[in-house]
Amino acid sequence: MKKIAIITGASSGIGKEFALTVTNHRQYDEIWAIARDEKRLAALAEQISVPVKPISLDLSHAKSYDKLAELLDEEKPVISTLINCAGYGIFDSVANTSFENNVGMIDLNCRALTAVTLKCLPYTEQGSEIINIASVAAFQPIPYIDIYGATKAYVLSFSRALNRELKSRGVRIFAVCPFWTKTAFFERAVQKDKNVVVKKYAAMYEPSYIASYAWKKIEKTRRDYCIPGFIAKMQVLLVKILPHSAIMSIWQSQQKLK
Repeated sequence: MKKIAIITGASSGIGKEFALTVTNHRQYDEIWAIARDEKRLAALAEQISVPVKPISLDLSHAKSYDKLAELLDEEKPVISTLINCAGYGIFDSVANTSFENNVGMIDLNCRALTAVTLKCLPYTEQGSEIINIASVAAFQPIPYIDIYGATKAYVLSFSRALNRELKSRGVRIFAVCPFWTKTAFFERAVQKDKNVVVKKYAAMYEPSYIASYAWKKIEKTRRDYCIPGFIAKMQVLLVKILPHSAIMSIWQSQQKLK
């Protein structure tokens, strides 16, 4: 039976780095790379040593889940690895962000991740793994990044709880919680012709570092999440120590937000 890896958001950023390095982690018969951009997926396929099935889907639309389910039903593969990287954020106040973007973040970051996971679960086996990209934002409420942070809190909580549920089946769920990372994420997050929300970045990591760190932790620890980077770890530690009201005030002061 064909063993595959499925990676969403595979055309750029962290998703692309996972796609490029996944064959160093395990052996697969095929990689299913999911994203909207067909050209980028085709270019990605040329960089990977095993066969790649480029699947152009917009996971913000529910019909995409049915398309994925149809492909799985046709081929009936074993999903050794599923990596949910698709997502986006908007840096602005909720009131200044369009309804479509506010709800869209929830649809893609939460609903799509959950739907893809549920569609794929029947094709997993003992030893299979599901990796979900959460964020350091999952650990605290963040004014002006309200909804994005809340969606990542959902991803982290969902991942950890589901990992416990599936323990008896031998399927592992692992959440990766990156800090600021150099990706095309910011092209959408920072709205043109609007006030700049994030004026100071404590650190900025490379996508290759995030993927490399995550692979090491997945192989060496039995924990259900990881936080790549020393500065990111220190921030999460402070968030655990200080009241969230103080954390929000510090954030707003740091970024000169009212």
